[in-house]
Amino acid sequence: MNYLSTGMVSKKLNVSLRTLRYYDQIELVQPSYKDENGKRHYTPENLLLLEKVLLLKSASMSLEDIKKLINQLSIEKTLHVHRDQLKYDIERLQQALDYTNTLMNMTKLQTEIKWDLLLPLLSNEQEAEERKRRKKQVMEGWFTADEQTILTDQLPKMENDPVHMTKWINLIKRIEICLEENKSPSSRDAQIIAEDTLLLSDEMFQGNKELADKFWEARRSEEASSDLNLYPIKEEMIIFMEQAIIYYETKNFI
Repeated sequence: MNYLSTGMVSKKLNVSLRTLRYYDQIELVQPSYKDENGKRHYTPENLLLLEKVLLLKSASMSLEDIKKLINQLSIEKTLHVHRDQLKYDIERLQQALDYTNTLMNMTKLQTEIKWDLLLPLLSNEQEAEERKRRKKQVMEGWFTADEQTILTDQLPKMENDPVHMTKWINLIKRIEICLEENKSPSSRDAQIIAEDTLLLSDEMFQGNKELADKFWEARRSEEASSDLNLYPIKEEMIIFMEQAIIYYETKNFI
């Protein structure tokens, strides 16, 4: 019979010699033969068992569970376990990609972003679940089920909605310029901003003024905005925009 040495197995399956020794010690994957010098020699059957262990380990299954179940799992069940782990990994990677795109869009609004905003990229599963829980709690606390559906579908997304995000980013930049130049909410530039804001809001909230009012009220809350993963806007900018809209609506109503 042709045997493979630990070095050959290590190179073939990209697994360390230490791991092979450890698997042997805990009687998870043992070589079929050890010579008088204690050197381990593996058969093709040993390799198949080791490959199965590595596959289950890549699915985040503990060695203790693998040891208990290794002989009970069929090929189909093993593939199901591996597929579920791949789906989970894809979801985590997509979340990281979305957040990275969000930060890249944020750089369009300010020259630099704080380093602490990068920490979620390194967060663990528990922290990610906590952020999802807080967002769900805020959504349910502020909005009805129907309103949540509208917001989920219509809100511009910092991570992957470049067209709508650009509209709002440019609007925010124009408000910043008005504030820097000490222009009043009744100025011509501010009134154009007010009109554009109303058009975008009508598009975003599908003409639902009650929902729009509730959203902007939540937007005023720094904590709610953070939990909803919304870009933080200075309160003075929101106040300027609201005053410009009030003046615009009063002028046009008259």
